[in-house]
Amino acid sequence: MSEKNRDGKRTARERMAVEREKQRTTDRRRRALIVGASVVCVLALATVVGVLAANSGKKSKSSAAGPAIAPSGATGKDSLAIPVGKDSAKSTLTVWEDFRCPACQGFETAYRPTIRQLVDAGKLKVEYHLVTLIDGNLGGSGSLNAANAAACAQDAGKFWAYHDVLYENQPKETQDSYGDNAKLIELAGKVDGLRTPAFEKCVNDGTHNSWVKKSHAAFASGGFNGTPTVLLDGKNLYSDQTMTPAKLKQLVEAANKS
Repeated sequence: MSEKNRDGKRTARERMAVEREKQRTTDRRRRALIVGASVVCVLALATVVGVLAANSGKKSKSSAAGPAIAPSGATGKDSLAIPVGKDSAKSTLTVWEDFRCPACQGFETAYRPTIRQLVDAGKLKVEYHLVTLIDGNLGGSGSLNAANAAACAQDAGKFWAYHDVLYENQPKETQDSYGDNAKLIELAGKVDGLRTPAFEKCVNDGTHNSWVKKSHAAFASGGFNGTPTVLLDGKNLYSDQTMTPAKLKQLVEAANKS
């Protein structure tokens, strides 16, 4: 074999290797998108753990500022879950979320239509748990204030609608816009009948702040890796790299047929 032919075959092999690596990179990106772009807030958790450890004294003092007042209709252990859907639904989706978390917004964008369809059909119940992961990582109070405002919306029977508005208007992760109660009250105007004196007082008083902090403490002690943490009947959705909204729908419908 001539030196020229050997060089040609070597070059071809190198090109093929480069193409294979490009394809693997593309596949990895595709899988990440399918799962719901959860990487950002998962990676943030390592930093959060350090921050929480360094400020444990301050956190414990703050969390003891007042009684943990659960919002109306909260359920589960210590009344830390906000339920949406019928109790008779055979499947339960448990969602741990932070309104400042971009990965939570990514999950909402991808899965909300399917979740809403299943809830409306009486096949799925959702239990929302609110946490303050990004406040601990980047500073500020937007996670806490937004979670309190969402709990105030639950008192008014309008949690889910306001929940969607918060994600649809989510600021950049590094901007603590939700730390401003006036912004949260302004957004309430997008939900019919929510912006009332009672809601505004609840937001400005931080009525449910201690409850939110208690919810975050349950998240931290639960051994979860980041937000969003999503469990279907107790099984972590992110453990299945092939999960899609369509597959979630199949699993829920299968549970309802059994």
